[in-house]
Amino acid sequence: MSFVAKIPIVRVVISPLTRVLPGANGEFMDFWTTITVLILGAVEGLTEFLPISSTGHQIIVADLLDFGGERAMAFNIIIQLGAILAVVWEFRRKILEIVSGLPTQRNAQRFTLNLLIAFMPAVVLGVLFANKIHEYLFNPITVAMALVVGGVIMLWAERREHVVCVDHVDDMRWTDALKVGFVQCLAMIPGTSRSGSTIIGGLLFGLSRKAATEFSFFLAMPTMVGAAVYSGYKYRDLFQAGDLPVFALGFVTAFVFAMIAVRGLLKFIASHSYAAFAWYRIVFGLLILATWGFGWVNWTEAAH
Repeated sequence: MSFVAKIPIVRVVISPLTRVLPGANGEFMDFWTTITVLILGAVEGLTEFLPISSTGHQIIVADLLDFGGERAMAFNIIIQLGAILAVVWEFRRKILEIVSGLPTQRNAQRFTLNLLIAFMPAVVLGVLFANKIHEYLFNPITVAMALVVGGVIMLWAERREHVVCVDHVDDMRWTDALKVGFVQCLAMIPGTSRSGSTIIGGLLFGLSRKAATEFSFFLAMPTMVGAAVYSGYKYRDLFQAGDLPVFALGFVTAFVFAMIAVRGLLKFIASHSYAAFAWYRIVFGLLILATWGFGWVNWTEAAH
């Protein structure tokens, strides 16, 4: 149990979910199960494309709700697909433009090649190290430390002089894409943030704020779909028809909240820096470390 005995209500709240998911018996979701699925779907949708680490937030929230085990992995795969569908829908016109222009348009060909180049480092390093990282680093304390460190780096990146060499994603060179692809790999450490590492990395490498953010969104598509397909195949035995109501509700919830987050972020960066997200990361990470250090919360995975 994540909370110490002072807060026993959390176990009471989540027990229906852990009864429904592992059993796969098709029983209808009760009230608390529905609330829990809505919470997890909303957390995934809101945090997936903000530079605050969706994986980190999922680990922390799931630990608080005592939501874990192999069946939880299947649920997380589904809600991640809901979040990525939101980006596909938001940029559907750009995607159709690129696909239709691939045979003849140089910009479409270059953009597609840049995405593939940026995608490859995550494929190679993910296959090599994903299991070890999941075994040793997927715990709330690692997340908290990564949130703080990442927040400090974001503040430093925002306060340094920003020289723009690439104003639009169509102007990126393959070397720009490769560098962004390598910094994306830092997000394999939970709490780092995939979007945060690619956006801040892009800024450091000379991309404009708009170009870095848009390329981060587009890079998320093959990266997250690839990760979901790989994990889905690896844990294919965990998917059962009886879990469909839970999965469907989580998928839709993640989709809706991801749409809100993506549109909100695109409007926000037009006139703001990422400093607010950096301070959020630092405060949230320090709060998690404080609750652990003072013994207020018994983070169950902290000692692993």
